[in-house]
Amino acid sequence: MTTVIRQDDLIESVADALQFISYYHPKDFIQGVYEAYQREESQAAKDAMAQILINSRMCAQGHRPLCQDTGIVTVFVNIGMNVKLECDQPLDDVINEGVRQAYTHPDNVLRASILADPDGKRENTGDNTPAIIHYKMVPGDTVEVHVAAKGGGSEAKSKFAMLNPSDSVVDWVLKMVPQMGAGWCPPGMLGIGIGGTAEKAMEMAKESLLDPIDIHDLKERGASNRAEELRLELFDKVNDLGIGAQGLGGLTTVLDVKVKDYPTHAANKPVAIIPNCAATRHAHFVLDGSGPALQTPPSLEDWPEITWEVGDNVRRVNLDTVTPEDVKDWQLGETVLLSGKMLTGRDAAHKKMVDMIGKGEELPVDLAGRFIYYVGPVDPVREEVVGPAGPTTATRMDKFTHTMLEKTGLTGMIGKAERGQVAIDAIREFGAVYLMAVGGSAYLVSKAIKKAEVVAFPELGMEAIYEFEVEDMPVTVAVDSRGTSVHQTGPAEWQEKIIAAKAV
Repeated sequence: MTTVIRQDDLIESVADALQFISYYHPKDFIQGVYEAYQREESQAAKDAMAQILINSRMCAQGHRPLCQDTGIVTVFVNIGMNVKLECDQPLDDVINEGVRQAYTHPDNVLRASILADPDGKRENTGDNTPAIIHYKMVPGDTVEVHVAAKGGGSEAKSKFAMLNPSDSVVDWVLKMVPQMGAGWCPPGMLGIGIGGTAEKAMEMAKESLLDPIDIHDLKERGASNRAEELRLELFDKVNDLGIGAQGLGGLTTVLDVKVKDYPTHAANKPVAIIPNCAATRHAHFVLDGSGPALQTPPSLEDWPEITWEVGDNVRRVNLDTVTPEDVKDWQLGETVLLSGKMLTGRDAAHKKMVDMIGKGEELPVDLAGRFIYYVGPVDPVREEVVGPAGPTTATRMDKFTHTMLEKTGLTGMIGKAERGQVAIDAIREFGAVYLMAVGGSAYLVSKAIKKAEVVAFPELGMEAIYEFEVEDMPVTVAVDSRGTSVHQTGPAEWQEKIIAAKAV
């Protein structure tokens, strides 16, 4: 018997799933982070996970995005061979209509991050389409769909290699993970694809991230094949690296490691790694011809009650009066609460400003003595002054840092994860400072923003320069004015502690 699947049911189901995952973490992820939080001994990493868990609960209550980067949509569609799709347009267009409706929903507008002409004009498509879509024809009379929304920061850390057949996958992964830094917002999951061809390995790595966190169940029952053996070995060895939450050093870097494999050519061993970040977002539904398949909201009881206190040793800073001399006293790893006015700017704004400096043109904003926050916020809804506004990966601004510090008098920068050596050298040379906000706490951060106004480059959309007025925005001193980086000292310290503890 043939099952008829209506076009509108697929559109509605895709749109519903994408809205749902924008503000609800999977239950297994929350449980995984909470378990890691409870056993964590690094206070910096524990604080970061507390902010992630608090942010997650706030988003579940407020139905606003977990992260300002609401992702590029990936869809896996398994079409039963006894299914008839009743569509008046190509299936890609049907699915993309679901994406469009989700990302433009007036009650919860999601950030449009997709740029057409990627090596040319890089113009925003405006509605986050098109999605990346994979199809399979399978036995059956249903259409099974997995949707995921993948943040650019974690996607940017994807790795691929064509290993020799005798090369060790474990050795390669352990070499790659430290090179990935913290821009993928650990703790999260690693998806690994082995075999097939280059594109097959990458697809398997991405698809593996749709599976639930179950590494502890696997440990209890034991491995039954090589892929499961690799999962267990890599889970322990990656965590032994001491990278920790947000790269600050700690016991938990990954909550799970997923491995999929496929037969490959005798001369090859293709291997891919794709990490999933602290804004893990995916959902599953099945269409059986009876109508749209809508997601079931979880219970708020699934979220732990976490409180996070900044402590007595916090440094409170007024951004309107702070001087370049003041930042020289700031200590590596200390918590700072920022109040006052700051500017924002991401890749496109930095490129425009550096180009203008090179041409001798006057910048539209005065950066002397100011702080700049690397962020592209979500548009506000209802009474909000700004939508979720967490940090973006700071290393993308590294190549602009020397020019910005030298030519503008900028005092400090705020972003996500580590800085590269070229930026650290510039920070040391000019006595500046780099502050880290927690990736994966975008809605929580937005509550500290009391006013937001676009002050330059409005044509850049979410990459425009804003002026934010903030109150008690929590950040960590990640690179001090002497050029010492907590993302170098923290993991090194915790790797030593982990090795020492295992030697006892």
